This record gives sequence, C-alpha cells and structure tokens, in this order.
Amino acid sequence: QVQLVESGGGLVQAGGSLRLSCAASGRTFSTYAMGWLRQAPGNEREFVAAISGSGGSIHYADSVKGRFTISRDNAKNTVYLQMNSLKPEDTAVYYCAADRRIVVVRTNPDYWGQGTQVTVSS
Repeated sequence: QVQLVESGGGLVQAGGSLRLSCAASGRTFSTYAMGWLRQAPGNEREFVAAISGSGGSIHYADSVKGRFTISRDNAKNTVYLQMNSLKPEDTAVYYCAADRRIVVVRTNPDYWGQGTQVTVSS
C-alpha cells in the first residue's frame, strides 16, 4: 500500500556528509510519521531518527544528535536524512520506514524501504 524508495547512499570519508532521500507512494503521505533505522553487520537494528506527519515532532537517537537532521517535504512525498560529520561507526544499511504513529516508527513500522548502504571510511 505504501512503497518507499530510497536513494543517496554511498561511500564517504569520515567527517563528510551525505543526504539520504526516501520517496513514498500514496496520497496520504502527510498522515504518516516517517523514520530512519539502520543495521550494521553483526549488530541489531537501531533507531536513527523519526519525524511526525506534520514535522512537528522529531526524535533522534543519542548517537546522531547534533550530526543528523531528518526533514520532510510533504508536497514531494519525500523524507530526507542529512548526515554530517559522519563517523565510521555510522556505517550501516539505512532503512526508510513509515507508520501512522511516530512511536511505532521507532520500533515496528508498518512499511519499510529496501535499504541503502552507507559506508564511512577512516
């Protein structure tokens, strides 16, 4: 029902920046909270950031506060993750996610993207 298409992943050096995009299908995009989660090899999936449908509520994992910024453009049905001051420990597959409730986006969202690889070199 909701399809999420991610782009923007790649290889960057430590200290660099990268912007991930997630384009969503559907005409009710603005009613969905959106988020980003990531999973590094051998690690558990972890929450990164989430934003409510209106953009009025934003959540960040402590590990990315001050470095990452989540935003959305409801006119374009797109959510972004601007990643600055990247560290090697940010290396992971990043997944876009959607749910009607921002709290659920952090844990068990209804919809997922395909994932995009972010690799930060030393």
